[in-house]
Amino acid sequence: MPAHHAQQRSATPQISEFPDWKTNTEKRSIDLDDLISPGMPKDGIPSIDHPKFVTVEAARSWISPTEPVIALNVNRIARAYPLQILIWHEVCNDQIGPTPVVITFCSICNSAIVFKRSISRRVLSFGISGFVHGANMVLYDRETESWWQQFTGKAIVGDLTGSKLIRLNAQMISFSQFSSAFPAGQVLSRQTGFVRDYGRNPHLRYDNPRGTPNHFRGKPDKRLTPMERVIGVEIGEQARAYPYSITAARRVTYDTIGSQELVIFHAEGATSALDADELKKSREVGSTGVFDPRVDGRRLDFAYSNGEFVDAQTGSHWNIVGKAVEGPLKGKMLNPLAHGDYFAFAWLAFKPSTDIFHN
Repeated sequence: MPAHHAQQRSATPQISEFPDWKTNTEKRSIDLDDLISPGMPKDGIPSIDHPKFVTVEAARSWISPTEPVIALNVNRIARAYPLQILIWHEVCNDQIGPTPVVITFCSICNSAIVFKRSISRRVLSFGISGFVHGANMVLYDRETESWWQQFTGKAIVGDLTGSKLIRLNAQMISFSQFSSAFPAGQVLSRQTGFVRDYGRNPHLRYDNPRGTPNHFRGKPDKRLTPMERVIGVEIGEQARAYPYSITAARRVTYDTIGSQELVIFHAEGATSALDADELKKSREVGSTGVFDPRVDGRRLDFAYSNGEFVDAQTGSHWNIVGKAVEGPLKGKMLNPLAHGDYFAFAWLAFKPSTDIFHN
């Protein structure tokens, strides 16, 4: 939510105040009293419903190399959704080949999450409800006006309550890292149909490790500082948070969740979208990727060197999206594991049984 709304007094919404809603509020999995209405009406933040794209080369004129983008590679089509645009819209309904997708970004939680936007072959189009639940944005679908929790992809109020969207693998990386990995990739255009101050951050200094989260009513989990950045990984029923303070220092982190071994890459080169007035002037936070460390049945041991990851077995160089770009394994891809980069309070709130990775 834009900053000028973030400081407004939050109130429990009264459905009668929104006569344009057709939502079946009798069907729900949450208490309506737990919803917060920060003063933003339905579609007060406009979603992007007809996205246009430009080439990497064309985008270089208005996006700086270290600015963060949401990188998505579906049906062999790679697209970047710059946060300098999404921070003003929060939702982009897109179609990549035969796959309908929705790209979402909640600035409260720093959660960039991509879903397949269909349920039982029914394609849905999403907008921003204006509500917040659990300090996380609530989406709505225009077909049934059910309300959806962005962090989980679950419908929480309306006819589709209980339904869950399929999450797609995506990464927050720098524009430079995207353009190097996908030189023929497509970049969401600033020609959105709306006039916004793209490139400027409306949530000045919100990304502050010593700060407090907006709209958070829950009891703080003292295991982590609320606004610390973490990488959240869930394998089966087991969830684990990896603090940036550890992964950024290590650059390469190995771990096992259940029977799944994983390796976390944390590279330099990407700024926060929620720090300085201009994204290009924000502080460095880096980019992350989570992968299965095995290629063709062989486990690889990685080390970080000059912005790339080098495996000890073959000396091949790998980028942040898990592709070998140099050496005997050039062209090979690591299998990505679903993960997200969040503020700790959000991960802890939605995954209370999570454990925390320690040095």
